[in-house]
Amino acid sequence: MSYRVVIPARYASERLPGKPLRRIAGRTLIEHVYARAAASGASEVLVATDDERIAEACRGFGAEALLTSAAHPSGTDRLAEVARRRGWAAGDVVVNVQGDEPLVPPGNIGQVARLLDADPGADLATLATPLKALAELDDPNVVKVVTARGGRALYFSRAPIPCRRDAAAGSGARLDGALRHLGLYAYRVQALLRLAALPPSPLESAERLEQLRALENGLAIAVGIAAAVPGPGVDTEADLAEVTRLIERAAGR
Repeated sequence: MSYRVVIPARYASERLPGKPLRRIAGRTLIEHVYARAAASGASEVLVATDDERIAEACRGFGAEALLTSAAHPSGTDRLAEVARRRGWAAGDVVVNVQGDEPLVPPGNIGQVARLLDADPGADLATLATPLKALAELDDPNVVKVVTARGGRALYFSRAPIPCRRDAAAGSGARLDGALRHLGLYAYRVQALLRLAALPPSPLESAERLEQLRALENGLAIAVGIAAAVPGPGVDTEADLAEVTRLIERAAGR
């Protein structure tokens, strides 16, 4: 199958300004993300940014970058602008690879695109991985997902779901069936454009999770278990140092 990748990258990160241009092992963060996406088998990889400095850096390592509106509240809106400007067909598949995930496994990118392609009734697809630690289950920064038997998403939450009512506090039984959601999405273009046109929904606003807008408006989200567990993303200086250490160690430095 054929699919495209768009990497949304904005300059004004609150916790790490200029994040896409921060350097990791001699390359910018955005170049690491682009290299992972390019290795996934996508027919086209684009960077969608709100800043000419990022666009210029991308062109410097051979990537195509599109300047998009600085007013977009989310990466989804940035993707939708690209899809409209490029005139992509309604049924085309596009994968959103977050611009702060330099350790995203290329295989996961292709996997999420194929997952959507294999489910004609789904509007979006995403990936999850089993939770391994109780601390993650209780951490509101770790998004959890529960699914129906067929693999469609029922709900996403920052709270511990499913809640094992009879499991003792601190018991490993609380982890049974618990899934961590990974922020990697494949969209059919028609669903992407519809989602971007919808106002924020009540559950989305309560949980601060944009994917709940899709569920509240009847869009179907296919969920698969990721083929590989991704490394950490970059949100802070500490994350940047950890990712640098991992990449340098993998390179034998």
